[in-house]
Amino acid sequence: MENTKKKIKRGTVLRRKMDKTAVVEVTRAVMDSEYKKYVRRKKKFLVHDEKNECNSGDIVEIVECRPISKRKSWRIKRIIEHAKIPEEVKLDDVELEGQKKRILENVSEV
Repeated sequence: MENTKKKIKRGTVLRRKMDKTAVVEVTRAVMDSEYKKYVRRKKKFLVHDEKNECNSGDIVEIVECRPISKRKSWRIKRIIEHAKIPEEVKLDDVELEGQKKRILENVSEV
C-alpha cells in the first residue's frame, strides 16, 4: 500500500450560503517571470464542512480528499482563527423607526 501525502492549504472563508459547503479563497505569492517581482494569485475552492462550523471571514486549513461532488474535493481540516464580527445593527429596529416617522408625518398632516 502506497503512503501518499495529501495537500494542505490555508485560506479565508468567503461564503457560507450552501449547506455543508464553504467557498475558501487561497492566496499564494508567485514570482513574475519577466519582472522578477512577487505577484499574488488567488484561487477559490469549494470545501466540505460536515458540521457547518466555519463562518465568513474565518481562516481555515483545508486538506485534499476524494471527490465529494463535481467541484468539491477538499474538506476543512481545522479552523485556525475565527472572524472578528462587529456589533450588528438590527435592521428590524431601523425599519420600524422609519415606519414610525412616516406614520407620525401622516398623522400630523391630517
